[in-house]
Amino acid sequence: MKTKDNLKITTKIKASERFLILSHVRPDADAAGSVLGLGLALKNLGKQVQMVLSDGAANFSYLPGSEGITRSPEGDVDMIVVVDCSDPHRVGEGLSGYGQPDLVVDHHKTNVQFGKFNVVEPDQVATTAILFDHMPTWGLGFDLGIATCLLSGIVGDTIGFRTPNVNSEVMRKTAALMDLGANLTDIYQEELVLKTFESLRYWGAGLGRLERKNGLVWTSLTLADRQEIGYAGNDDADLVNVLSSVKGTAIALIFVEQPQDKVKVSWRAKPGLDVSEIAFKFGGGGHAAAAGADFEGSLESIKQIVIQATQKLLE
Repeated sequence: MKTKDNLKITTKIKASERFLILSHVRPDADAAGSVLGLGLALKNLGKQVQMVLSDGAANFSYLPGSEGITRSPEGDVDMIVVVDCSDPHRVGEGLSGYGQPDLVVDHHKTNVQFGKFNVVEPDQVATTAILFDHMPTWGLGFDLGIATCLLSGIVGDTIGFRTPNVNSEVMRKTAALMDLGANLTDIYQEELVLKTFESLRYWGAGLGRLERKNGLVWTSLTLADRQEIGYAGNDDADLVNVLSSVKGTAIALIFVEQPQDKVKVSWRAKPGLDVSEIAFKFGGGGHAAAAGADFEGSLESIKQIVIQATQKLLE
């Protein structure tokens, strides 16, 4: 990012009192950690901060400040910040009536640069890693709570430091956050190890439908699965990461049926393949190795379209 933009961002932050921070629907640890890490730092300066996730933050109650997250904003604000989100549509209804964000901070390569200022660094492992670099420049400090939130995003998006983009710089940032008091063991347990009983039963429904062909592995989860099992989320409970661990798999796919004839699709790919291009073609986005998109249509029709398009990538 250009130095002049960094100075303008700093000036805007200093001049603003009322902040709105948002991220994408179906938030992951990087989304929640980014909203909270930045939000808590602004609160430490005495700013008024609304931290908004349209689907809530029920899965992130272990993060400091998570009780302050709301599902929708209200009232006037001086500065709007969107974090870990590649396009305005993925924010949900939170931006409705508020106009263009003042600042977008993101690490998705498919980001469409929809802010007045855009700090988009696709080489970073997580948006929280970008915030770690830039927050001091913007006049924002760290404490134990902020460090915990930022580290959770790094742990979550690297799947516990297992993604190909993890390097020594990432580990140095991790060490610095641990030096501030962030407990890596606790974060790892909460983010990657502990699962609810309902999540595992939900996995069972998906694993029972597992299919594969020519390096592609896929399955689906239905609305009926969620209702029968009592799974409260509208995501895949991270089952796609389990699918990607199948030996011989080049790409893993999961289809999650949503209300009103919609389907969420997630891709995971081995190094050397770029599934973000497929996702972007269908109005989604993400990274080379991990991407997603939302579709309108029946589960079976979307499966046919997406599997065909994904198989072409493998040919």
